[in-house]
Amino acid sequence: MAMGLLQYGCSVPLARALCSRTFTTASSTVTVPSLKKASLMESRVLLGLSEEQLQQLALDFGQKSFRGKQLHHLLYKRKVKEIQEFSQLPLAFRNDLQEAGWRVGRSPIYKAVTAADGTIKLLIKLEDNRLVETVGIPVKDNDGSFRLTACVSSQVGCPLRCSFCATGKGGFSRNLKSPEIVEQVLAIEELFKQRVTNVVFMGMGEPMLNMKEVLEAHRCLNKDILIGQRMITISTVGVPNTIKKLASYKLQSTLALSLHAPNQNLREKIVPSAKSYPLNAIMKDCRDYFLETRRRVSFEYILLAGVNDSVEHAIELAELLHEWGRGHHVNLIPFNPIDGSEYKRPPKKSVLAFVSALESRKVTASIRQTRGLDVSAACGQLRNEFQKSPLLFESINQESHSEVALAS
Repeated sequence: MAMGLLQYGCSVPLARALCSRTFTTASSTVTVPSLKKASLMESRVLLGLSEEQLQQLALDFGQKSFRGKQLHHLLYKRKVKEIQEFSQLPLAFRNDLQEAGWRVGRSPIYKAVTAADGTIKLLIKLEDNRLVETVGIPVKDNDGSFRLTACVSSQVGCPLRCSFCATGKGGFSRNLKSPEIVEQVLAIEELFKQRVTNVVFMGMGEPMLNMKEVLEAHRCLNKDILIGQRMITISTVGVPNTIKKLASYKLQSTLALSLHAPNQNLREKIVPSAKSYPLNAIMKDCRDYFLETRRRVSFEYILLAGVNDSVEHAIELAELLHEWGRGHHVNLIPFNPIDGSEYKRPPKKSVLAFVSALESRKVTASIRQTRGLDVSAACGQLRNEFQKSPLLFESINQESHSEVALAS
């Protein structure tokens, strides 16, 4: 079971817990480590634990294993935020959990802003009073079906400082823990009163610099919240050695690489971190990812007027992709304006010419629909003044929420 826990990056202290028990579920016999002693874990948070782990927790507190199933239902279906609100559980069990230092792990929403197109951006106040942003994007397809995408953050801020992105300009504080990622999805479901159908790790931060927690969150989103792996996308600007590592997990989720340029020199100007990860190396890793997982890689390409948006750039991009084999798709993103940037959004004519040049060379491409632009919730716009430094006071009145400064 320790190997199973480690498969999605579960902490070594948890996997090496001193006490294990065996119990029988409906389908198999499972051994999981004791969870009663919270000191064995990095945190005492219920959110993010699997049904098997919650069953073990119940057993460790002298309860029947079905209490763990109830805990699972309360956390992920009913989305209960406080242990004392677990009315289905005995009061003594609830008290024991709290006395042992356990908590649900849900954070308050500091502010929510709604765009004209229905997109909602949330600022969630974390335990250390830092704010992290997440976005809910509702889409009604032509066939009448409804999709709700959660664009989740993996870090508070971002250390990579891509030149077109507001998050990097706001500074970096820390990695998010897996429950802090999972709760973003639950918060969006509560706000929209709809199930989230798709999750994209494209909010604040570089997911590959926080792979352990991202993979734990991925497991929870897939197994506990029941979002299909193929409905989850993990985005990266490229961190050496991490794409190969991600491929080893053989996930059925999409890898989205933020490419943004068809050659190394231009890419270094747009993405400073590209200096440590040559284009040929990153393209080889993407090819190997496809061969290992059989999952097509999506190449994200932000279009910057007069910088990387010419037909010549499109031709060079097509040649690059064909050089490195099959299994790719280009997702074009017209630049969304941010404060302090000299970049401009290209005209629609240039965007369509870029697409045409790719498609005429047998490269599939799509243009990302801009959502949430009027509330700075679009791609590259997530930023807040508290991502680097925490709020000054733990307790803030609801009346002061309107004073939060958002990038515009």
